[in-house]
Amino acid sequence: MIYGLILAGGNGSRMGNTHLPKQFLPLNKTPILIHTIEKFLLNQRFKKLLILVPAKWMNYTQDIIHTYIGESDHIELVEGGATRNETIMSGITYIERTFGINKDDVIVTHDSVRPFLTHRIIEDNINAALEHGACDTVIGAIDTIVESTNSNSITDIPVRETMYQGQTPQSFNINKLKLLYDRLTEDERDVLSDAAKICVLRGQSVKLVKGEVYNIKITTPFDLKVAEAIIHDKSIVERDPEEALPV
Repeated sequence: MIYGLILAGGNGSRMGNTHLPKQFLPLNKTPILIHTIEKFLLNQRFKKLLILVPAKWMNYTQDIIHTYIGESDHIELVEGGATRNETIMSGITYIERTFGINKDDVIVTHDSVRPFLTHRIIEDNINAALEHGACDTVIGAIDTIVESTNSNSITDIPVRETMYQGQTPQSFNINKLKLLYDRLTEDERDVLSDAAKICVLRGQSVKLVKGEVYNIKITTPFDLKVAEAIIHDKSIVERDPEEALPV
């Protein structure tokens, strides 16, 4: 089975003075989260779509889903964890408890505030996870990457041709990811920045999936302005022929 996990646990601290977490802010008069959910609902390969949210926002999330999408047997709300990876593991625990896990089951994990993912990206993630066990959506680095371990001076400038910018989705064979996560030490878990690193730390190959430059993550007021520009100028985004709904 294939499950979508939309990670909606952020509090939007970089968005500035706002009373709502960033995933609930309006984009073209509709909450960002709803745009993202609609993208997943267009793909018929998902058995369930899990929305992972903090406990205090469960009722609010349920209300906006009911308002903008209506009743859906495909959507389940699940309480997230304290960190990104704990949230993913909460989703896996819910799947295991509710449906059971078979050896070929995969999850497609995605940031709730990346509303411009495409059908092609989702399909490529599903196929790569089924074939390789793990994949990460990336785009090639455009700017030169400068490393500084002391936040004061340059310690390295990697070759740009080998650098990529990570996006989401990140997708995994469920049993494999769970096994690798359980093998991590507490120190290793403390430094995790995303789920793909779980695999890297334990030597599991992670297949690269081509992303898109417009598959942006909305985390700041400037990002929200860029997203509004994208949504009002469809020429910026190469639309998929399979997509029937606007972003």
